[in-house]
Amino acid sequence: MPNIKFKKLIQPTSEIAEAFTRWENDPSLVPLSRPNFSREDLEKRHLVTLDDLTQRLEHDLIHLIYLDGQLIGEVDYQVDPGHLFKKETGTAWIGIVIGEEIGRGRGIGYQAIQYLEEQIKLQGLKRIELGVFEFNTNAIRLYQKAGYVEIGRINDFTYWQGKMWQDIRMEKYPLF
Repeated sequence: MPNIKFKKLIQPTSEIAEAFTRWENDPSLVPLSRPNFSREDLEKRHLVTLDDLTQRLEHDLIHLIYLDGQLIGEVDYQVDPGHLFKKETGTAWIGIVIGEEIGRGRGIGYQAIQYLEEQIKLQGLKRIELGVFEFNTNAIRLYQKAGYVEIGRINDFTYWQGKMWQDIRMEKYPLF
């Protein structure tokens, strides 16, 4: 089992911002981590600044993922954001990014979900919702393995490989 540690992000640093910028621009992650509306969107570079991270902390609870002391990804959640498919009070919207290739395919995503669920449970929330693009079959299998079920789809949500794809919305509850 890999040596994984999670650490709540309280004070962003330039090194953390550089890692987020690297992940935000990794061609293997861009189609999976954010909606894109055209090929140009896929190719746009994004700079993540200390200010960006500080602003995210106003509405996201971010936890960094370390593998053997190396920052490899992040998990985050928001409480009751406006983009929920099912508007149910007390819902956490989650996101997971395994940014460094060394962390992919090792079960770290599953550990990250378990960790996030525990943090969400401690906050007293009873439901989790997420979105996953329909072509991201690895993530869909991961979420299904963790007990998430599909609750809806949003058509023409993101562009990849020359066409528009759906966003699959999934949920899990109760957490207790």
